[in-house]
Amino acid sequence: MRENGFSSRETTEEIIGAGCEVWRVLGYGFLEKVYENTLVSEMRRRGLVVQQQVAIDVIYKGEAVGQYIADLVVNNAVLVELKAEKELNLAHQTQLLNYLKATNLPVGMLMDFG
Repeated sequence: MRENGFSSRETTEEIIGAGCEVWRVLGYGFLEKVYENTLVSEMRRRGLVVQQQVAIDVIYKGEAVGQYIADLVVNNAVLVELKAEKELNLAHQTQLLNYLKATNLPVGMLMDFG
C-alpha cells in the first residue's frame, strides 16, 4: 500500500482513468503543459497525491552528476512522463526508463495526448 491507501495497481488504474477523462474533455491539440495541469487537477479530484515537475538527481558513486525533471510522481509510487506528440518513439521510452532507474520507483507510465 502507498499514500492514501492506494496500491501501485490501483494508482495506475486511477491515472489511466484520469488520463481518459482529460482526453475526453480536451481532445487533441493543446500543449503538453495544459495536459499536465489538467491531469494533475483530475488526479487530485480522485484522491491521488501528485507532485509536479519533480527534480531527480542522478548519482554516480555517491556524487550528483546530473539532474532530470520528471513531469509527475503520483502517490510516491508511479512516475508519469507526459507527451503531446504525434507518436511516441524509443527516445521517449528510454527517457522514462532512465527516470525510473534514477528514482528507484517501481512503476512508470508514458502518457501521450497527441
